[in-house]
Amino acid sequence: MITGPIIYALIIPLIVTDMFISFYQLSCFPIYGIKKVRRADYIIFDRQQLNYLNFIEKFHCTYCAYGSGMIAYISEIVARTEQYFCPIKHARKILGTHARYASFLDYGEAENYEAKLEEYRCALSKDK
Repeated sequence: MITGPIIYALIIPLIVTDMFISFYQLSCFPIYGIKKVRRADYIIFDRQQLNYLNFIEKFHCTYCAYGSGMIAYISEIVARTEQYFCPIKHARKILGTHARYASFLDYGEAENYEAKLEEYRCALSKDK
């Protein structure tokens, strides 16, 4: 009960971020030829089907499904943006990279950079 208002207050920045990131994708991705991210692949509400959860638990699950799904949705949109503009790994190892990061160019890999960048960009229009 004490932390509930703090936890659920995050719905406001989540919804605002959702609106901004969706607008960004809808307006910019077509210009660059980047295939859009399907939000339905990331934000999934299926835990309400579980009969062993009570109403309160289902409510919590809905909130968490939206929050964690939204973060994954945003991560994929940003990952596609990074692949388009700068598909280069960092010099230092970082934690929590997105799935596309592993195939990025190594830091300092300058040979044929422009041609490789174009390959990365073309791949984005064919992404699933």
